[in-house]
Amino acid sequence: MTHHQSTFTMFPIGHVNASEGTFSLQIAAPYRKGLQALEHFGHILVFWWATEQDHEQGRGTIETELPYAPGVKAGVFACRSEYRPNPIAMTVCAIQALDLEKGLISVPYMDAFDKTPIVDLKPYMTVSERVREVKTAPWMKDWPQYYEEAYKLVEIFSKLAP
Repeated sequence: MTHHQSTFTMFPIGHVNASEGTFSLQIAAPYRKGLQALEHFGHILVFWWATEQDHEQGRGTIETELPYAPGVKAGVFACRSEYRPNPIAMTVCAIQALDLEKGLISVPYMDAFDKTPIVDLKPYMTVSERVREVKTAPWMKDWPQYYEEAYKLVEIFSKLAP
């Protein structure tokens, strides 16, 4: 198998604001026109660069122990691990408020550090994101089935802590 090395140039379009339990997405001025008509959607897919894991070890980790499934090891493409060959992460966020002029999107939660670079936004569209019949890994059988119930994961994960 031949390995082709390519490079890509990505530009942050903004950053995450995460402090004191409040979260927002700050979109840089040159990209704010891209927010036009986003108010017609209730949720967005936020693609961000996991800067905390953007190093040789993080990029070189191809399988990992799952912190939420003791004793289970999985490849990084079978989990949402922060370790990735390209540390691109994605979070679904509800849009609580949108200020087009300031380029500010208020969201209820964001699983990224303050000042994390945002590389893209896409509207959540049921025709392409929602699947009627889903196959879930056995270690996730007791997890909530819907975004709105994700807060229950805190209780599930707290039972796993030593």
